[in-house]
Amino acid sequence: MRHNKSGRKLSRKTAHRKALMSNLASALITHKKIKTTDAKAKELRRFIEPLVTYAKKGDLHSRRQVLKKINHKEIVRELFNNIGPKLSSRNGGYTRIIKLGFRDNDCAPISIIEFVDFLEDSVVKEENQ
Repeated sequence: MRHNKSGRKLSRKTAHRKALMSNLASALITHKKIKTTDAKAKELRRFIEPLVTYAKKGDLHSRRQVLKKINHKEIVRELFNNIGPKLSSRNGGYTRIIKLGFRDNDCAPISIIEFVDFLEDSVVKEENQ
């Protein structure tokens, strides 16, 4: 029985699942918005929200804690220099999941996961151009 076992296995072994979450988080930090399945998006939200909270603190210990999860210095630098300060006024809820429907070939439910305060800037830039 799975009493008190949290998190999704996503049909992967532990090392593969950790690598998947690290790669999805890296893509989300880089692009600010990614398209993936519902289950991966919900699991990514549980993975990325504490990392953004560390980025809001901005100290060396927090940076090292994030580097344990995401092993790319450039991406962690992006998280601490751009995303953390921009989301510093929020008390959690840094990401948004928008359900898109189902994928054509296997009918898997698809979602977009994005950072909350970043897309308003891109929409305003597109309207001004």
